[in-house]
Amino acid sequence: MRSSRARVTPPPPKKRLGQHFLTDHNIVRKIVAAAQLGPDDTVLEIGPGRGILTKALCEQAGKVIAVEVDRSLEETLHEALTGATNLDLRFGDALDFAYDTLPQGTVVVANLPYVITTPLLFTLLEARARIDRMVLMVQAEVAKRFVAKPGTKDYGILSVLTQYRTVPTLAFSVSAGCFRPKPAVSSTVVTMAVRREPAVAVTDEVLFIRLVRAAFAHRRKILANSLRDEGLTPERIAPALAVAGIDPTARAETLDLRDFAALANALARP
Repeated sequence: MRSSRARVTPPPPKKRLGQHFLTDHNIVRKIVAAAQLGPDDTVLEIGPGRGILTKALCEQAGKVIAVEVDRSLEETLHEALTGATNLDLRFGDALDFAYDTLPQGTVVVANLPYVITTPLLFTLLEARARIDRMVLMVQAEVAKRFVAKPGTKDYGILSVLTQYRTVPTLAFSVSAGCFRPKPAVSSTVVTMAVRREPAVAVTDEVLFIRLVRAAFAHRRKILANSLRDEGLTPERIAPALAVAGIDPTARAETLDLRDFAALANALARP
């Protein structure tokens, strides 16, 4: 009698990696639809996990580069993705990935682990020259920050820098029951169209980012004091605020992108 090969038993989720594996095929279809993939697209998937989304991406895109940090999933992924000839499966930390090797116009699709969402998002934004758009599943509370407006409790560094470099849109919610094991929080899928030009013109982008970080480092303080705490002198701060038309007693959460750009440009003056 001909024996069949035993199925690979997936390793248990690792809590230290924040693993919650997507199991809902309807959510997979919605993510793939949101990515708007065609046969000429290259997809970078971060965290393929057990391969449920990866398989669907391979069916739609020309090429899928999947980066997984957990090498114990190798057998599971190879079994799940047998026949996917357009898959380039790599093992390593997505924070260390060589994004400059991606082809122009890459589409990023990722179920981001909650524990590294913010640093990984900033890494992707730094690599934006190679990326056309992103479809990211993140914690619902984080998704709100991406699209938050000035004057709201969710508005902060993530809001300003995400909106500066992309056009973020909340696509749909994902309940905890769509994962195994169930996370303690709900998730949201966000689409981000990468801007070819930033939302506002800044003279010195490094200074602009430093300013935004400094402004929100002590968000309950008035802006002038927050900037002083980050090493800017009062003699430099006061004239710049005046040129930008910003009240020195304003707080960071009241400033929009244009305000931050105007202040950064004023500070950049000789």
